[in-house]
Amino acid sequence: MDISNIKANEVDATRGIRYGEESAPVKVLEFINLNCPYCKQWYEESREVLNRYVNEGKVQRIIKLFDKEKPSLRKGNVVHHYMDYNNPGRAIEEMDYFFAHQDEWGALDEAKIGEYVEEKRGLLYHPIEDEIQGIIQEAERANVVFVPTIFIGDHIFDEHMTPQELEEIIEKELLK
Repeated sequence: MDISNIKANEVDATRGIRYGEESAPVKVLEFINLNCPYCKQWYEESREVLNRYVNEGKVQRIIKLFDKEKPSLRKGNVVHHYMDYNNPGRAIEEMDYFFAHQDEWGALDEAKIGEYVEEKRGLLYHPIEDEIQGIIQEAERANVVFVPTIFIGDHIFDEHMTPQELEEIIEKELLK
């Protein structure tokens, strides 16, 4: 991923699902789409490390569900509108489910996704247009075009991060 055009100073912790302590010294800002296989890879490979640091109060994740118009990601956009930004613990549980079952719901017609989400997970549609549009505008200002794009301090990267490398970055940020 070419990060040379990304304006990191345009990305902040204002919008997104905020998981972890507000006082956590390290913020992990994640632009993801729930139907992206690379986002699934990032999410699953980083989960153990990030959960440990969140539980220790050292990291707060700000997950920015990024609606993309790319045909292969539009189904993720539908699911994003069912996430409860006010209940981050539940949102993480649901992201766990949707990434684990990405092949199942991702194979449905886009028109059937909402029905699937409501029936399988009992989720309600959340009218969070301001949040979704704010994330899209933030990504546009920052020139974030690919998912996943992750920010930790001065570090910008995609899914190609081993758990060890992630831990090293977090540890460096904790020393600042």
